[in-house]
Amino acid sequence: MDYTIHFDDIFAEGKIPQKLCSGVIWAEGPVWLRESNAVLFSDVKGCKLYRWSEAEGLTIEKAYSHFSNGNYLDLNGNLISCEHGRRCVSKTSPDGVTTILVDNFDGKRLNSPNDVVVKRDGSIWFTDPPYGILGNDEGFQAQSQIIGCHVYRFDPLTGDLDIMTTDVQRPNGLAFSPDERTLYVADMSIVEFPTKGRREIRQFPVDGDGSLGKGETLCIVEPGIPDGFRVDIHGSIFCSCDEGIAVFTPTGEKLGLIPVPERVSNCTFGGEDQSYLFITATTSLYGIKLNTKGIQYAQTT
Repeated sequence: MDYTIHFDDIFAEGKIPQKLCSGVIWAEGPVWLRESNAVLFSDVKGCKLYRWSEAEGLTIEKAYSHFSNGNYLDLNGNLISCEHGRRCVSKTSPDGVTTILVDNFDGKRLNSPNDVVVKRDGSIWFTDPPYGILGNDEGFQAQSQIIGCHVYRFDPLTGDLDIMTTDVQRPNGLAFSPDERTLYVADMSIVEFPTKGRREIRQFPVDGDGSLGKGETLCIVEPGIPDGFRVDIHGSIFCSCDEGIAVFTPTGEKLGLIPVPERVSNCTFGGEDQSYLFITATTSLYGIKLNTKGIQYAQTT
């Protein structure tokens, strides 16, 4: 791919993201709802799911979210959530009915599903690090029943759950390239393993049969650690870090930084034309208009 985008093509220097709302404990997992012109996002430590819109401001979507973290929409407009509390991936229909899609692998409970993305074929991909079972502030402390932390693919038609790669120490955020030929996964294991851990986005080729090829380092994310991220139509990666949103090319070159005054956890594109970047950062939700557009296939139906 011939990448010719410059940072000033995307982001005007000196422009600052606007704080849209505040007052939560740890904001995470934003997802844009096109039909209602609103953003849903989790307060993981507050165990709530919030909704923000320009018309109504901040409201509570779920008063008890089972310590939900990452969120996405499936092809039918259902909300797919990673729940630390129930150690599952759940589905909430537009009429508010929530069901558990998957909570175990071969009879062993998942650790604490963290972030999720829906592929164009309807399959649900998610990461499963242990952060929700390490203590009681983001879930319920418990022993892991699964050796390792993996990236999974769930087929909602067959109910099949497959481990797609074990080549991650502490997988967190994930996203596909625009053509879905590459899967990107954040590995933030440096937090637990200071001398041997990673602070990087890893990339995996997606083979013709849907399996993943050998992973490799795309880029190192610092200062801080990579958590959640999203990809735009050019393949640029918008990744959380301690100072804001770091923007990388599909080859791993750092284009620049969108500064945010709080530590960023995640982001999502939204707005009428997918050119508005919503950013969850510690206690607040921020937003900024960019000269690019996001890709979220699950929201095009």
